[in-house]
Amino acid sequence: MNALDAFVGKVGAFAWGPPMLILLVGTGIWLTLSLRGIQFSKLFHALYLALIKRKEDDAEPGDITHFEALMTALSATVGTGNIAGVATAIAVGGPGALFWMWVTGLVGMATKYSEAVLAVKYRVTDENGEMSGGPMYYISKGLKQPWLGAVFAFCASFAAFGIGNMVQSNSVADAVNSTYHISPYVTGIVLMVCTAAVILGGIKKIGKVTGLLVPVMVVFYMAGALYIIIANIGAVPEAFVYIVEQAFTPTAAVGGFAGSSIMLCIRMGVARGVFSNESGLGSAPIAAAAAQTKSPITQALVSMTQTFIDTIVVCTMTGLVLVITNTWSSGATGAELTTIAFGKGMPGGAHVVTIGLVLFAYSTILGWSYYGEKSIEYLLGVKAIKPYRMVFVLFVGIGAVAKLSLVWNISDTLNGLMAIPNLIGLLLLTPVVVSETKKYFDDKK
Repeated sequence: MNALDAFVGKVGAFAWGPPMLILLVGTGIWLTLSLRGIQFSKLFHALYLALIKRKEDDAEPGDITHFEALMTALSATVGTGNIAGVATAIAVGGPGALFWMWVTGLVGMATKYSEAVLAVKYRVTDENGEMSGGPMYYISKGLKQPWLGAVFAFCASFAAFGIGNMVQSNSVADAVNSTYHISPYVTGIVLMVCTAAVILGGIKKIGKVTGLLVPVMVVFYMAGALYIIIANIGAVPEAFVYIVEQAFTPTAAVGGFAGSSIMLCIRMGVARGVFSNESGLGSAPIAAAAAQTKSPITQALVSMTQTFIDTIVVCTMTGLVLVITNTWSSGATGAELTTIAFGKGMPGGAHVVTIGLVLFAYSTILGWSYYGEKSIEYLLGVKAIKPYRMVFVLFVGIGAVAKLSLVWNISDTLNGLMAIPNLIGLLLLTPVVVSETKKYFDDKK
C-alpha cells in the first residue's frame, strides 16, 4: 500500500506540476485577451444578474434558477480551500502568495465564463427531462471528440468520491472531534443522513438547499473575518501594501516561517488559487448547464461571479486575518493556522472556523455529488444515477473514519487529469465563445 501511495503521489505531483499550472493560468490569460477583459468590463452587470435580479422565467429551459446554479457551483468551490488552502499558501509561500491567488482568480473569471457559455450552448435534455451539460458534452458535440469527453467524465465521476466526498467528510470529522470531542463515527452517520436527504432529491433539491445554505455560511464566515478586520482597521492598508510587496520580493525567515523565494510564492499562490476556485477544472459548468436560460451568455456572466466571490472576496478575508493578526509566521499551516488566527482576533474565533469548515465541507459534498452523477450519466446513462447517489452517500460515512492519504492522492491526480481535456476544449472552442458573446452584446445594442 505504501508503494502504491508513493506512486500515485508522484503521478499527482506531475499532474499538478508547473506545466499544468502554467496551462491553467495561460488559458485564463488567452481567454481574457480573446474576450477583451469581459470579467472587468461586465463585472457589475454580472453581479447584478447573480445577486439582485433573482427572478427567472420558469418557461425558459433548465432545471434551476441562475442563482441556484451559482450557489450549487459555489457550494462545491467555497470549501476547505478557503480556510485551509489560503493558510497553506501563506504559511509556505509568504503573504505575497495571496496576491498571486488574486491574479489566478481574476484571469480564472474569463475561464469560468467561457466554460459556462459552452456548457449551456451544448447541453442536452436527458431521458428524465433534466438538463445535462459540461465539458464532456461540449468536447463531444463541439470538438466532435466523444472519447475525450468520456475521459473527462471518467476522471470527474471518480474524483468526486475523493475531493468532493471522503476528503470533505474526513475534514469535518477531524474538526468536530478536535473542537467538540464528538466521535468521527457519529459525525459520519449524521453527514450520511444529511447528504442523503438532499442528493437523493436530485438537482432541484440540491439547488434549493444550496440556495439557502451557501449565502448563510459565507455571510457567517465573512462576519467573523470582518469583525477581526474592522477591529484592526488601522493595520489593513499596511497589510495590503505588505502583501503586494512580498509578491515580488523574497520573504525572509521569521518565527516559525522558513522563508520563501519569489518562485515558491508564485507557485503556492497559483496552485492554491486554482484549487480554491476550480477555474479550468471543468466542474462548475456542469451546474451552469442546469440553469433556466435561453442565452448561454447570461448564465456565463453569473458563473464568472463564482470565482470573484470565492477568491477575491472569501480568500482575501482569510488572508487578511492571517496577516493583520501576525499569525501567518507561527509555523502552523492549513486549518490549524486559520483557527489560531481567528482565535487571536476575536472571542470564540476557533468556533467560527470549525463551524465554517463544517458548513463549507458539507456544501462541497452536495455540489460534487451532482458533478459526479452527471459524469456517470454521460458514461452509463440515466439508469446509473440512483445507484451512484447511494454509493456516494455510503462513502461520505467511510470518509469520516478512514485514513485518507491514498484517497487524497488518487482524487488529487484525477482532479488534475480532469483539467486536461477541459482545457483542450476551451482553447479549441474559443472562437465559439467569442462569437456567442459578440452576438449577444450586438443584439443588446
